[in-house]
Amino acid sequence: MGNTDSKLNFRKAVIQLTTKTQPVEATDDAFWDQFWADTATTVQDVFALVPAAEIRAVREESPSNLATLCYKAVEKLVQAAESGCPLEKEKQIVLNCSRMLTRILPYIFEDQDWRGFFWSTVPGAGRTGTDEMDDDEGARPLAESLLLAMADLLFCPDFTVNSHRRGPDSVEDMQTIDSCEYIWEAGVGFAQSPPLNYIHDLNRTELLRLLLTCFSEAMYLPPSSDNTILNPWVSFFCSTENRHALPLFTSLVNVVCAYDPVGYGIPYNHLLFSDYREQLVEQAVQILIVTLEHDGGGLAHRPPSPSSMEDQDSVGPDNLFVNYLSRIHREEDYDFVLKGLARLLVNPLMQTYLPNSTKKIQFHQELLVLFWKLCDFNKKFLFFVLKSSDVLDILVPILFYLNDARADQSRVGLMHIGVFILLLLSGERNFGVRLNKPYSVHVPMDIPVFTGTHADLLIVVFHKIITSGHQRLQPLFDCLLTIVVNVSPYLKSLSMVAANKLLHLLEAFSTNWFLFSASQNHHLVFFLLEAFNNIIQYQFDGNCNLVYAIIRKRNLFHQLANLPTDPASIQKALLRKRKSPDAITGISRTSSQETVSMEGSRPAVPAEPGTLKTSLVAIPAIDKLTEKSQVSEDGTMISVLKMEHSHALHHTPQADHTPQADHTPQAVHSAIVGASDTESVSGRDNEDVFYTEAEMERRRMSSTSSTISCTSQSHWSPTPDWVLSWKCKLPLQTIMRLLQVLVPQVEKICIDKGLTDESEILKFLQHGTLVGLLPVPHPILIRKYQANAGTAMWFRTYMWGVVYLRNVDPPIWYDTDVRLFEIQKM
Repeated sequence: MGNTDSKLNFRKAVIQLTTKTQPVEATDDAFWDQFWADTATTVQDVFALVPAAEIRAVREESPSNLATLCYKAVEKLVQAAESGCPLEKEKQIVLNCSRMLTRILPYIFEDQDWRGFFWSTVPGAGRTGTDEMDDDEGARPLAESLLLAMADLLFCPDFTVNSHRRGPDSVEDMQTIDSCEYIWEAGVGFAQSPPLNYIHDLNRTELLRLLLTCFSEAMYLPPSSDNTILNPWVSFFCSTENRHALPLFTSLVNVVCAYDPVGYGIPYNHLLFSDYREQLVEQAVQILIVTLEHDGGGLAHRPPSPSSMEDQDSVGPDNLFVNYLSRIHREEDYDFVLKGLARLLVNPLMQTYLPNSTKKIQFHQELLVLFWKLCDFNKKFLFFVLKSSDVLDILVPILFYLNDARADQSRVGLMHIGVFILLLLSGERNFGVRLNKPYSVHVPMDIPVFTGTHADLLIVVFHKIITSGHQRLQPLFDCLLTIVVNVSPYLKSLSMVAANKLLHLLEAFSTNWFLFSASQNHHLVFFLLEAFNNIIQYQFDGNCNLVYAIIRKRNLFHQLANLPTDPASIQKALLRKRKSPDAITGISRTSSQETVSMEGSRPAVPAEPGTLKTSLVAIPAIDKLTEKSQVSEDGTMISVLKMEHSHALHHTPQADHTPQADHTPQAVHSAIVGASDTESVSGRDNEDVFYTEAEMERRRMSSTSSTISCTSQSHWSPTPDWVLSWKCKLPLQTIMRLLQVLVPQVEKICIDKGLTDESEILKFLQHGTLVGLLPVPHPILIRKYQANAGTAMWFRTYMWGVVYLRNVDPPIWYDTDVRLFEIQKM
């Protein structure tokens, strides 16, 4: 009964607030206390009892009442932080005020005139909790008071942490408490694991939810590539003003990385009781990625090499969370973090004998962003990850997610973050070397069965994404093939399945009409040829499967060498594509055994109708995303100046002023699966998630009638000069020389022995050698990911989109006027 009464009283107070047009005095405690003093409402109750329309009505019609409500709620939190909440009633007031502010803040942020309100000072409110010397002149802005109170409350004994009191009468003073002794979990820099207390976990979760809501002001500003615009809430919270910054950062990292959803190994344990730690871990990882996003775009602080990491104490980013993350340096800490992230990333893949017996976490996207931040800000951590085959424990889940999400347009952001991480890792030699480890885990994936290495797994999954993903993944094709090129010099023995997949991609991308359909399409062929050359030049001995596949498909290379460049042939190729859709369905599906999918796998499926998705900004072109490095003989990398190395790939006469292409969506799709499939997916340009709002509007306006060139490229058409400009740079010499030497020998064996059995031919190729017969090996060229404003902006929209969609209970930002991205229903 009591709970119903308190809900009724609370609702009455809300109605009074919305109907009072006269300002209520801040001193009228009897009125304001109704909102938090006697109520026992959950956060879900608060969201139900305080409707959006009423918050907006108060904001418009009685702004001073809304201002006072916010001020009084913050005042209560500040008082509680000072007293340390010794009484249960005070703890309840803290929770009620947190819920109320979580409900109201998004409506403050959505209105431009209100956005500065929390950064103004309230008359008569001195700098609470600071030295007596401060007078009224130096009053703190409301936002600062709120953030400091929350930081204190997150280390409040008997409320959010276990008390260390020695006797019944001793009291812990909140102002002198050393919060480093109260870190929430053992792990990085802290050895004791405090006993689990689910009440503390719940209270921390409530406070972190409010903190995340404070930081979400970023959602209400339109996307901007100006990375110097700082989020004032994050800047202040992660500054030296917050005396709890270090213990809080450590607590968040440790709580996330120590979490084990399987618990004590009891099957179905998650069905028997609630796991309060999971809610806390979700909020913790979201707070981490949001605060770590924030380095103001200042990439200058990034340590250039491991050797300079020792003297990091003197310098570092202003954002203490970024600073602390970049300075983690103990091997045991790296091991704890890496093992924790790998355990959580692999959790949704775990197959047990009892269906649904293990709890499946849902926050893998946030974990991937956190892993990205670790590798990006802490190069020593990146080298640690690549030092052992533990990196494969991260790789396999990423490939699983990529394969599983490839048909679902609502998960296109997940596809991007996975590919970005692999691009970052592939820039390091050790990653390519690690891929040679045999793959024996066999996570059930909807891919052909094969026996081989992790490199084979990577190639088979990439092939599946390119050939059967949805069309919006096409901007990622350059990235996928760049990763293959980066690792190719180190791949010791590709399986026949993977070799055939690479040749199948070349077959698809080297047809005349595809090459002539868009100004960037030939780049894909250059990438594949470069990968083949790397393997032949540096790993010929173990790669008889690939060599055999190249010999079988030798006509592809001859056709490329003899590519027609006259206007008549160009037009004929384009016309053939238009007239005869079936002309391109003839791409062979290589040997039939490969159509068998792995046991226990489910096919990738599109999103359910009604699924919400958030839009993303465009990603930069691959040459903006990477910088070229040449590997010298001692294995070190030397950066290659773009001007010196004018590789055909990025310097075609007309490529520079065309937008980074979809590689003409219809063309790519048709090239791979046959034009008969294109009908169902064309004509959707107006919902494209890879364009900013302005571009989307432009695309809506422009005609979509042309099937040859997509709307963004309607001015472009292929010319003989353009074809010649890149045809002469096709790196075919190595492969042509290999074919010239080996084809006659293979044909002779077949005739002499009447062979049709490929195992004999493979045996011959395995023991063959091309020493002295191939051109001098070219230097290995690696395209390393480089940080840039474009990807920083992409990460911001992606990350906040994930946070928006994942916080549905309560739906903190739902139906507010978010401007960083668009929310669309599938």
